[in-house]
Amino acid sequence: MENNKNMICDVETGVCGEAGDEEIEMIDFNQPNKEINLYYVTDPICSHCWAIEPELRRFIAQYGKYVNMHTVMGGLLEKWHDGPIDPANGIYKPADVADHWREVGEHSRMPIDGTLMIDNPVHSSYPPSRVFKIIQKNHGDVVAFDYLRRAREALFVFNQNIADRTIIIDIVNKLHLDGEAIVIEAEQPIAQQLLNEDFALARELRATGFPSIIMMNAEDKGVKIVGGRSFDVYVDGLKKVLNLELLQPEKQPSLASLLSKEKLLFSKEIEIMYDVEQAAIQAFVEKELPVDSYRAQEMLGETYFTTESIS
Repeated sequence: MENNKNMICDVETGVCGEAGDEEIEMIDFNQPNKEINLYYVTDPICSHCWAIEPELRRFIAQYGKYVNMHTVMGGLLEKWHDGPIDPANGIYKPADVADHWREVGEHSRMPIDGTLMIDNPVHSSYPPSRVFKIIQKNHGDVVAFDYLRRAREALFVFNQNIADRTIIIDIVNKLHLDGEAIVIEAEQPIAQQLLNEDFALARELRATGFPSIIMMNAEDKGVKIVGGRSFDVYVDGLKKVLNLELLQPEKQPSLASLLSKEKLLFSKEIEIMYDVEQAAIQAFVEKELPVDSYRAQEMLGETYFTTESIS
């Protein structure tokens, strides 16, 4: 009797045929999971977090496909008291923050006014953090991240007190959400509970400074990057976690689509996103954007481009 040949149907192709000569195939189900969790531990009033916006935005745009991103509130300032808040930076009282913020802005070229910390200081970063958690809970991570950007613009660029209820409501309303309803919910115990969960996660991640970016694989092994770093440092960190020498970045979004989404971009942000020299930024913007689609403004010697008030 003629022996039947071993046959197999391929689940991917749907084609049936001979199985091949190898009777026993060694397999390994313990392959490393390439799915990476990225934890961005931050705070709405963190000046160094404002400073890394250009690098972080490009990293997310080009390499976000490799990671699951989680934004974690770290609780930078519960309240002011008589003792030192940040002695390493000489910060004991609100007025001390103004000079420190101005230095961070000058160094990073993401300018910060900061004079409100003398005239009308933010008493706590918890109120805007609780609003972040409520937006995240009700509307998702993307909308919450947009809120965080708008809150930082209000604070650092336009010198507004983002711990003030009225200011927060206005910021949230501009996201086409119900600002008053969200702020009311953020004043309920659930908001502080969600915030406390973030604080616990930050401790678990050993994030003792902001910004901290932790990237971990499925085996809970990874890298921690603390403070303001260059774009290449974040890419190198991802390569280490993935154990890959070569990554495939996405193409950067067009400047028109990016500005339409963000509404406001500083020159530094455009320079980092598109590898443009500062001296060439005006020519680049004029080439990429219709002349009537934006306004160029200046703050503390830095140019920013905005779609606000363009009809």
